[in-house]
Amino acid sequence: MAGDTRMARKVALLLWAQTLGLVGAQTTQLLVEPRWRPAVLWDRVTLTCQGSGTAGATTWYKDGQRWGQQGLDHFTVTESGTYTCDRPGTGHSPPVTISKARLVLQVPVQELLEGDMVTLRCRRWENMLVTGVRFYHGDKEVERSLNGTELSLSPLQLNHSGRYSCRGQVDSKVAPWAHSASVTVTVHELFSVPVLEGPPYLTVGSPLTLSCLSTPSPLRPRAPLLHVFYRDRQVVGGPQGSPQLLVPTVGVSHSGNYSCQVQSEGGAVRKSSTRLHITVHSE
Repeated sequence: MAGDTRMARKVALLLWAQTLGLVGAQTTQLLVEPRWRPAVLWDRVTLTCQGSGTAGATTWYKDGQRWGQQGLDHFTVTESGTYTCDRPGTGHSPPVTISKARLVLQVPVQELLEGDMVTLRCRRWENMLVTGVRFYHGDKEVERSLNGTELSLSPLQLNHSGRYSCRGQVDSKVAPWAHSASVTVTVHELFSVPVLEGPPYLTVGSPLTLSCLSTPSPLRPRAPLLHVFYRDRQVVGGPQGSPQLLVPTVGVSHSGNYSCQVQSEGGAVRKSSTRLHITVHSE
């Protein structure tokens, strides 16, 4: 009986913590500045340990071993390697690797969503000149430039996800060409494919309400979206912010195949619903 009581209390405390958002919220993060990945030593990278644990009580690790800089919440990196930090009460951060590669392809440190304007950059140690740069998406060359060192993926699409690398001429007598390590680009949906909801059958004189339902990404839940409604491929409503279309009174002529489209502000991302056939009967 006592065991059941203790278990009930544990469950109650867990539910209370979840309600307050305490479970899973206390995590340690390792912030990198400049905000490019992979981070490179020659950029004078600053690492900052953030978490809800005790400030000024940070423990640092390099390549899995406890390392100097104890007690500091941030510092400028002077050695390549893989770093993590620990804050009391929040645990270890995810690792961050500081590279000293001869050639590197960098991606901005941010969550990438459809429609974003993103540029990848191919760089040589200490920003020395690199020419004849070629970019690869997997094993396929996607762009070749004799002078350019940047690859634009703007606006981003889901099929831009994958592993990228670059190759360039570095004017070295030992190895005149260098190939970067691959970096992964992950593009998330800005919003889901919409679903059009409405009654399939109506009588003349009835109101019609159509709902164009789409779920925005939790990574950008407040992204402004526009909704357009179609009947037999002709626009009957929108573009509008509201996901609903109201027709106060319908007639037989309102019968047809309806669909809707959701688009981002500026129209870089557009997704359409399947068709919904609506029949209006006369009484």
